[in-house]
Amino acid sequence: MKKIIAILFVVVLLGSCSKKAYLFTSFREPADQGLRMLYSKDGYLWKDLDTVFLKPGVGIQKIMRDPSIVQGPDAVFHLVWTSSWRGDKGFGYASSTDLIHWSEQRLIPVMEHEPTTVNVWAPELFYDEDGKQFIIIWASCIPGRFEKGVEEDSNNHRMYMTTTSDFKTFSPTRLFLDPGFSVIDAVIVKRAMNDYVLVLKDNTRQERDIKCAFADNPLGPYTNVSKPFTDSYTEGPSVVKVKDDWLIYYDSYRKKIYELSVTKDFISFENSSGKITIPEGHKHGTIFVVKKKILNDLLKYRDKK
Repeated sequence: MKKIIAILFVVVLLGSCSKKAYLFTSFREPADQGLRMLYSKDGYLWKDLDTVFLKPGVGIQKIMRDPSIVQGPDAVFHLVWTSSWRGDKGFGYASSTDLIHWSEQRLIPVMEHEPTTVNVWAPELFYDEDGKQFIIIWASCIPGRFEKGVEEDSNNHRMYMTTTSDFKTFSPTRLFLDPGFSVIDAVIVKRAMNDYVLVLKDNTRQERDIKCAFADNPLGPYTNVSKPFTDSYTEGPSVVKVKDDWLIYYDSYRKKIYELSVTKDFISFENSSGKITIPEGHKHGTIFVVKKKILNDLLKYRDKK
């Protein structure tokens, strides 16, 4: 019995001494306040930092929706976001070393060359370690560019992309994904060397659910689009690996709750929504891992405000 107790004590001690934490970017409707974040020690139980870390200042509407953060190899955090529902030909960008103090905001005009672009939605960052570059993907609608489905021409989206190593110069924008249907809210996931998954929302009226596609390169092409693994009226997938499981969080917007699907292989999925806590009001963001010191500094900053 003493041996069992000793083992349990060590397990608890090691868990409490973890040097990492999970952060989940967020915003609140009507999206004019700015960057918020949730935090978690295990990837399942989330608490709200309950403060605004950056107020949006670029774009026609000057909102901040769908904030995505990635930490580069130099430890700098890079943030991109949707700056307007419609009208902007780019997305917002800022950087930080501590998630508290931010650089001057810029609008990155990635669709300026396409004057009829309706929108630039949900830019998502991915750092490609092999290519030593950041890949940014987003959804845009260019009326008349693709075969019209059941959606209005102003809602027939495809995924576009650019790459950068320094957020000063960017590769020419190009089409990233045309799966033959309107698609938004895509996230690149690296499973292993030459093994990538794209988690995406099929935004067609008869679907409006989340699926996967697969590639051997982060730039694609992504093929073999799966059947949906969520109900209809779901969007904004966020993916994080916890131990041997891939956790896919998503906004079930008709139910007005967040849900979770867990998978080991992106083929079989288990709805594990009963295992999570998500603060009310949380909206579409991305999950990333930080050193616990970063979280502790954020908590101190919050408590001083």
